[in-house]
Amino acid sequence: MSEIDPRAIVSPTAKLGRGVRVAAYAVVGDDVELGEGCVVEHHAVVQGPARLGRENRVYSFSVIGGDPQDLTYRGERVSVEIGDANEFREFSTVNRGTVKGGGVTRVGSHNLIMSYAHIAHDCVIGDHTIFVNGATLAGHVTVEDYATVGAFCPVHQFCRIGRHAYIAAQTVITQDVPPFSKIVAPRDTRCYGVNTVGLERHGFSPERIQSIEQAYRLLLRSKLNTSQAVEKMREALAQSEDVQTLIEFIESTADRGLTK
Repeated sequence: MSEIDPRAIVSPTAKLGRGVRVAAYAVVGDDVELGEGCVVEHHAVVQGPARLGRENRVYSFSVIGGDPQDLTYRGERVSVEIGDANEFREFSTVNRGTVKGGGVTRVGSHNLIMSYAHIAHDCVIGDHTIFVNGATLAGHVTVEDYATVGAFCPVHQFCRIGRHAYIAAQTVITQDVPPFSKIVAPRDTRCYGVNTVGLERHGFSPERIQSIEQAYRLLLRSKLNTSQAVEKMREALAQSEDVQTLIEFIESTADRGLTK
């Protein structure tokens, strides 16, 4: 059975799974589906159409499924799709998609969305990501698995953040961030090498990290341009699946360029 505080507002069209808890003054709107074990804390809002999987927790004053902040939005039926076991901390926001962006904002599973972070319309978020306080995504941003977006980082629309990347606090992102990288911007935004600590925490062996570091030396510290560096990676590091991931990411970068 679900546990709904009598002071909460839950739409008759909402679907609540087993063990869902909705606290006082929370709002669960029309066409919202909450999977088993979800918790919507007091004063939080979930608007539809929205689908949340199992064991998600929406903390106080968060708004999940709000209207897209896009001037072309005219009330069309657009949605947000969320996986399992995510935490949306206080005052975080996730907007629904837009028709021109495919109509759906997607968030995977096991993500931590910290206070005041914002995921805009049509974004696609992978699994096990962290958005630190105040991290802000514009529309149509893709964030791959295990990436960390630091505090108060704004990310330009249509950018991509590669898997296992780490973006330090207050870094302005206007170009794609390659996988496994560490991006810091004391005054200008550029890549400072490999996110070694993050990779170690996620079980990367020293050999895997060494291959990635060799690839980044070619990309950042040689006198080769990006295309030449990629060719050298293919020649010298073809056995590394991680380097292949990096190469594929670089070669598919087009709209915003690559942070180097």
